[in-house]
Amino acid sequence: MNTSKKYHLIVYGCQMNVADGERLAAVLEKNGCKKTSDINKADLILVVMCSVRQPAVDRVLGLAPKFKKLRKGNPGLKTVLTGCILKKDRKVFSGIFDCVLDIKNLAAWPFLRKRGTADFSNIAPKYSSKSSVFVPISNGCNNFCSYCVVPFTRGPLVCRNHEEILKEIRCLAAKRVKEIWLLGQNVNDYQSPADASVGFAELFKMAENIPGNFKILFLSPNPKNFSDKLIKALSLSKKFGRRLNLPVQSGDDKILKKMNRPYTVEKYFVLVEKIRKAIPEINLSTDVIVGFPGETKKQFENTAKLFKKIKFNIAYINKYSPRFGTAAFKMKNDVPWTEKKRREKILMDIINDQ
Repeated sequence: MNTSKKYHLIVYGCQMNVADGERLAAVLEKNGCKKTSDINKADLILVVMCSVRQPAVDRVLGLAPKFKKLRKGNPGLKTVLTGCILKKDRKVFSGIFDCVLDIKNLAAWPFLRKRGTADFSNIAPKYSSKSSVFVPISNGCNNFCSYCVVPFTRGPLVCRNHEEILKEIRCLAAKRVKEIWLLGQNVNDYQSPADASVGFAELFKMAENIPGNFKILFLSPNPKNFSDKLIKALSLSKKFGRRLNLPVQSGDDKILKKMNRPYTVEKYFVLVEKIRKAIPEINLSTDVIVGFPGETKKQFENTAKLFKKIKFNIAYINKYSPRFGTAAFKMKNDVPWTEKKRREKILMDIINDQ
């Protein structure tokens, strides 16, 4: 690869994509590329995309006119798409990008000479922040929530060796990083492939014992298996950042069942009470979807009641959009967009009032 090449990196989506982008940046610079924040000066443009929601896909499709204009001024420009990509979307994107490549299989990337370790998750990243850093502990998901494409874009759950994770955290502690975020599509599904006795609670306690002045946080757990053992570990921890995102997705049991979320509203509420009793100072946030197929006004009101009852500090509210390949895509998207926006506003008003 020509050492004079400049690359511009665009990352859409979740913190996992950000972490993937940091590892990709490290490989590119190992291959002699230099980063530029100006897309107009780039010889190589890489986009790490997200397929979870249609608006995120639309943003990537919207890059086509920009690329067409840039190629007129720079005929040698190369554009690469990677990240979470549905198979059915690849044909569409191959008409916009020069290459559509699997980020986990750098060995197959045609323009890379030095690819580093064969295990993408263990590549030493080029961190974008010196104070708050993402450390992936697993990739993929086995839960198949009916609205989510992650199992189809990232595949089944694959966990990193706990020793590799702890090694990365020790390096970050030595660099005096202030916040370390443990990442996984469902972090509490973590199980070390090197030691069956090391689940997420055990991993957290091992990270806690690493010397250094840093806080440990994580994204995102599933309420279905948030164990008492983990709650105890968090309550005794001096490094836990006292912030927790616990996605509820809906406050109605029938909608939760349609979403393939294996818990009830009552079980979720009991879990929250248990966490708040053990960690009174916890700052609790959640994710929720409004306008899921078939969601009646009464079912939405159940979500609003849950918001008033639990009093979340923050809520990330998503208006449902169909994604091809998911079970929910086969359901009738029967809640009008205007009604989804109305429901979103009601929940935001509840949060703001609290």
